Amino acid sequence: MTGAELPAKVVGRDAKTDLALLKIDATGLPVIPSAILTALQVGEPVMAIGNPFGLEQTVTTGIVSATGRVIGSGPYDNFIQTDASINPGNSGGPLINARGEVVGINTAIFSRGGGSVGIGFAVPSSLAKTVITQLADHGTVERGWLGVSIQPLTKELAASFKRSDTSGALVSAVMEGSPADKAGVKAGDVIVEFNGKKIAKATDLPGLVADVPVGKDVPMVVVREGKEQRLNAHIAKLEDESHAKVAAETDGKGKLGLSVQPLTPPVARELGLKVKERRAGPRRRRGRPRGSKPASAPVT
Repeated sequence: MTGAELPAKVVGRDAKTDLALLKIDATGLPVIPSAILTALQVGEPVMAIGNPFGLEQTVTTGIVSATGRVIGSGPYDNFIQTDASINPGNSGGPLINARGEVVGINTAIFSRGGGSVGIGFAVPSSLAKTVITQLADHGTVERGWLGVSIQPLTKELAASFKRSDTSGALVSAVMEGSPADKAGVKAGDVIVEFNGKKIAKATDLPGLVADVPVGKDVPMVVVREGKEQRLNAHIAKLEDESHAKVAAETDGKGKLGLSVQPLTPPVARELGLKVKERRAGPRRRRGRPRGSKPASAPVT
């Protein structure tokens, strides 16, 4: 380590995953190998490297607290949770396992006061590699688009759909002219398999759709009226502006081709479901992941 400082230029950014690719003109630089994320285990020791509060080259240690965490930052949530101390200034630094391999890129913390409380989050190296490869090749990230609004399948809803488990993603709306519409997907379908992969929970689907190359025909399995049906969707390219406008007509906040909305009594009636309406009462406020900015903002 020489301590030399080199100028860099931004090759591309991806706001949806809070990642950017920088390029410097240099050769012979040391490289940290990237780990195979499937081998990452809860309880495995890790260390975070960064510049918390401007303190350069700070190293903290901890363990992997969880994988596949959803913290509400977007449909591609799939974070590694760690109790290694991460503070404002750690964002962009690597999370490294005991073998010296990068398993993630530190990006956010849960904190009520702005400092570390032992709940930090990192973007998995596998997701980062996919995004960075596209940024290097095209300067932007191209994602697949299906065109459905989805929501989790609760126990009550599963019973209404004659299902014994809550796996899958419940389709609450299908956008007209979308790949899902052309494939024959209907509101009320439960998507249980996509591109050969089982859908354990609704939040699994957006990432799977996004990873599909544009123009590819993808098989999918839906459950309709208690029976499985096999369909094929011709995946289109996610266009933020046009698809956001279409999705906004459904729930006002979908930008990503797959958006989520609550199952309100009117929506339930539209889908022909029976749900109990509860009286309004006081609700307890819950904390949420946040860094130096509100909620799931990255630590900067």
